[in-house]
Amino acid sequence: MTAKRDLLAEKARLLEEQARRARGRRLFGYYPDEGPLARSGYPRHMEFFRLGADHRQRLMLAANRVGKTEGVGGYELALHLTGLYPDWWEGRRFHRPIRAWAAGDTSETTRDILQRVMLGEPGEPGTGLIPSDSLRQVVRRGGGVADAVDRVRVAHVSGGTSTLKFKSFDQKRRSFQGTAQDVVWLDEEPPMDVYAECLMRTMTTGGLVMLTFTPLLGLSEVVLSFLPGGEAPAPGQGENGTGKAVVAATWDDAPHLSPEAREELWAACPPHQREARSRGVPRLGAGAVYPVAEDEVKVEDFPIPPHWPRAFGLDVGWRATAAVWGAWDPATDSLYLYAEYKRGLAEPEVHAAALKARGGWIGGVVDPAARGRAQADGARLMDIYQERGLELTPADNGVESGLYSVWSLLSTGRLKVFASLSGFFEEYRLYRRDEQGRVVKERDHLLDAARYLVMSGRDASRPLPARLLLEGEGAATSDYELFQ
Repeated sequence: MTAKRDLLAEKARLLEEQARRARGRRLFGYYPDEGPLARSGYPRHMEFFRLGADHRQRLMLAANRVGKTEGVGGYELALHLTGLYPDWWEGRRFHRPIRAWAAGDTSETTRDILQRVMLGEPGEPGTGLIPSDSLRQVVRRGGGVADAVDRVRVAHVSGGTSTLKFKSFDQKRRSFQGTAQDVVWLDEEPPMDVYAECLMRTMTTGGLVMLTFTPLLGLSEVVLSFLPGGEAPAPGQGENGTGKAVVAATWDDAPHLSPEAREELWAACPPHQREARSRGVPRLGAGAVYPVAEDEVKVEDFPIPPHWPRAFGLDVGWRATAAVWGAWDPATDSLYLYAEYKRGLAEPEVHAAALKARGGWIGGVVDPAARGRAQADGARLMDIYQERGLELTPADNGVESGLYSVWSLLSTGRLKVFASLSGFFEEYRLYRRDEQGRVVKERDHLLDAARYLVMSGRDASRPLPARLLLEGEGAATSDYELFQ
């Protein structure tokens, strides 16, 4: 009986040891040739790894729950720390020990997320992505964050020892000064000054900076440094001309998420965050002026009926002069923006000719500042445009009231924009408020013109003149072809 108990105890001990060793080799369970985590099912993850061979700065702009933290940032960092690259690895390789940072937004989230991913649960070091037999030293952090780790030393296959230090954005930029680093991993979006400091730390080593986050802050300064036009690259097009690499990952790129899980996640998301959380699209972040999804605003172009009254809004300036044309549907009291114009560094005569080409009969409303702003020989711009045959009246330029009016139309579905207005939508993606709540005045000329049109364009609007129809201009061809 005693022998049987001893045998069962020994068997239990061996099973426990086997389980412990399995927990200590979590890294090697990722991306096999076949199975649920087979790398063929994660093309965006593979793309991110591959781009590291040629790009120092990479951003995975990802939806929630696609594996960007553990399956991308943590996995690659563990490979660099240990040198245990799989045979299929096409990304950057370090053939020596490295110095690395891993940083989250706060000390608590760094402990709860990054530390757990890399080391395992508190009290179980070696059950994270860094294999247990590669861990050489774990140094606890002093202070008020319980169970927080300051740094770890990791055996590299070359024979030396890598060092990983955990940091957080709430420690501010100064804490990111110091020694050069080979790899910096920023999980969650960092402040721009922290990101810039991390770049400096990797310049002398030619090291890597990896960012993995869901763009809940919208088109922030960091995101725009990777996406100058505000548009994420299509799958398979990580290089976007900036010398940096961006990989967008959606729920469709996460085969581990079941349809039921996606439905549950979608229902739990606030409407204005759904694009960011499901697709990694940074259009409607916390600072968005108009928190209405682009797809809800855009409509396919169609011929404007002759009886719909039209007008245009005009924003003038030397660096950029912009105009947006709109038509009101009397039946639904909806405004459709159907044409745009934007050009910089040109004389008023050039702009006037372009505006009249859209229909000299169409009335316009202009930024009232044009009445006192000199652009040519000290003359007033509004007078210059009127002398060239444009019918212009000053627009209501109340900024906050105008923004509210535009937002009200957008949110109720009564302001629609033709899909062909690419310039408008580029500005729409970028239009945001800063941390103080002020509208960021960058690349917003078409949006300003649209605001003037919404506020004052109705009074200046008119339908297609009957004389144009009587003269046959609307008979031989469509009004859409004549006046678009």
